[in-house]
Amino acid sequence: MNALLFFIGWCLLAALCWPLALLALLLAPLVWLVSLPLRLVGIGVGAVFALIGALLYLPARLLGHRRTA
Repeated sequence: MNALLFFIGWCLLAALCWPLALLALLLAPLVWLVSLPLRLVGIGVGAVFALIGALLYLPARLLGHRRTA
């Protein structure tokens, strides 16, 4: 559904201002390439926080504490 809305928006932009639509079409891969390292950093930060959380809850898990759902 999200891709369909994006495509309809791009078609409207192409109908109203085709040079801007072509520029957006050409710059989309560059924006994706620039955002890729930021996503990798986000995954790394999330993994570090998960590790810290696991280390903090380790004593309680060793003592047999169970989470309530």
